[in-house]
Amino acid sequence: MAERIVLVTGATGKVGQAFMRRFLSREAWSDARIRALCHNRVVDASDRVQIVRGSISERADVSAAVEGVTHVLHLATCKETPDAFVDVAIKGMFWLLEECRLSPSFEQFILIGGDAGIGHFVYPHPVPVVEAQKHSAYEGCYALSKVLEEVMLEQYYIQYDFNGCCLRAPWIMEKDDFRYTLSFGEDVFGGPRWRDLVGAEKADQYAAAGTVPVMLDAQGEPMLRNFVHVEDLTEAIVAALGHPAARQQLFNICMDEPVDYRIMADYLHETRGLPSVDIPTDFHRTWLDNNKAKFLLDWRPEYDLADLIESAWEYQRADDDPRKIWYPG
Repeated sequence: MAERIVLVTGATGKVGQAFMRRFLSREAWSDARIRALCHNRVVDASDRVQIVRGSISERADVSAAVEGVTHVLHLATCKETPDAFVDVAIKGMFWLLEECRLSPSFEQFILIGGDAGIGHFVYPHPVPVVEAQKHSAYEGCYALSKVLEEVMLEQYYIQYDFNGCCLRAPWIMEKDDFRYTLSFGEDVFGGPRWRDLVGAEKADQYAAAGTVPVMLDAQGEPMLRNFVHVEDLTEAIVAALGHPAARQQLFNICMDEPVDYRIMADYLHETRGLPSVDIPTDFHRTWLDNNKAKFLLDWRPEYDLADLIESAWEYQRADDDPRKIWYPG
């Protein structure tokens, strides 16, 4: 049997690092190696992890990275960085697809998509949100990039009978991320920025008291918002890798239930005595349906709301492990 090599773009990010740990520990892939295409930062090399330096926006770099590869896991992305948007989301995706299509060793391409491509909580959706939901990017280039990546992959199915798979993930949590999504301070992780909604004076008071924001939707009901823990997402990646049922499929990969902000606040009050405050917004409830992945990939998420909270509050971040997001990586 030919050597199996998995090319990973975005390997230095939270998903890439977690995937490599999980993949390298699996007996079914013990004969396989990882090739990490690194741009600004690098991962640690080993006898099973090879590093190649380059940019996915350069065809020559991508061609060299894809040579001899059997599987590709595409994680590299950019957020609201318009200057990098075309290079990473369009050129990078295109060159990867092209070089895979032309490679005699290539077997499977896995894209990690995002619910930003269907507008997550910016637009109202039918509930539950299944994989057939129409693309609907919200303002900015990040959500648009998620739409374009999925569409490009789908068109390669049609044009070339390409063997690909997209795992569509909502907000990905690790370590103490979830705790800091609820911060009224400047250290808030992601959005909304609660202090912008309530003002600096109130935000400082809430931060000092450890107050938990209860996001309300456009109808005044507690928000339902989708999350996935990085460990559950990487387990889904391993499940899809080489799986015949993943061929040309799109899967929602998320917790079994979205986070209900009221239930979350009640839990934190009961377990840690934290107060809460309602924060009205114009956002909408969403509920991603993950049953397709359960049925076809035999995958199940392990993390529920309590696990998400407890793991975030118990995590002790080391001095050399700052919270910093690198785009592009």
